[in-house]
Amino acid sequence: MSILTPLDALRRRRPLVHCVSNIVTANDCANVLLAAGASPIMAQAMEEMAEITAGCDATVLNTGTPEGPHRWDLCRLCGQLAAADRQPVVLDPVGVGASAFRLAGVESLLEAFTPTLVRVNLGEAQALLHRKSRERGVDSADAEEKEHLACAAALARRFHTTVLLTGAEDIVTDGVRAWRIRGGSDVMSRITGAGCMLSALCGAFCAAEEDAAKAAVAAAAFWKACSHRAEASAAALGPGHFHMALLDAAGTLTAEEAEKLSAVEMLEL
Repeated sequence: MSILTPLDALRRRRPLVHCVSNIVTANDCANVLLAAGASPIMAQAMEEMAEITAGCDATVLNTGTPEGPHRWDLCRLCGQLAAADRQPVVLDPVGVGASAFRLAGVESLLEAFTPTLVRVNLGEAQALLHRKSRERGVDSADAEEKEHLACAAALARRFHTTVLLTGAEDIVTDGVRAWRIRGGSDVMSRITGAGCMLSALCGAFCAAEEDAAKAAVAAAAFWKACSHRAEASAAALGPGHFHMALLDAAGTLTAEEAEKLSAVEMLEL
């Protein structure tokens, strides 16, 4: 699948993306959106949520630092308003399995509206499915890959949404179709916010591409390509330089270059 059309469309349209972010990665999410060609707004006050949401092209809800019930109320209102306006909504339930409070809060959001896209890692997907995490042990790479795909598909079918399950290899599925995205850099695991930035990018890509699964594939492939370019640019300079190089890559990679630096494969469900 080509990522040229969604990325080019994003840069032409420059969508306004509302990010209800967490306190750790808000600045990173705003900067990566700007670098990629979108426009961020990071409103946090309940009093302006209806007005801000109505004026945006996509909404990204990140639950990484839920300071109390107010955050769930805020995200619920944004999600319901955006969904009613047929605006794409990306949900990033960061660390949803870390506490009963987080799990209950995210589940209350999923009961209130249907996200266009849910961006998770394997542990978060398992928590939302109420499955216990499995130790990798002596499992083969093939068995691990099948587990990731099955988990992503189960989550997509349960909540009637598109799922982007990230890891060394990313999986995108809407429960009917599925793709695997390879590439990227291991240095991603040495910085904070790589997943949050990808979720923000998913919002921008969903605003430019109506098919949420294709938008998620394009966003994941673009981010893999950015990390590959960043590692090459910041070789031996450490994670700080890599972090800056990620933003540089997001702002300078062409669609053609991004396509060459990632590998997208359609899978059988």
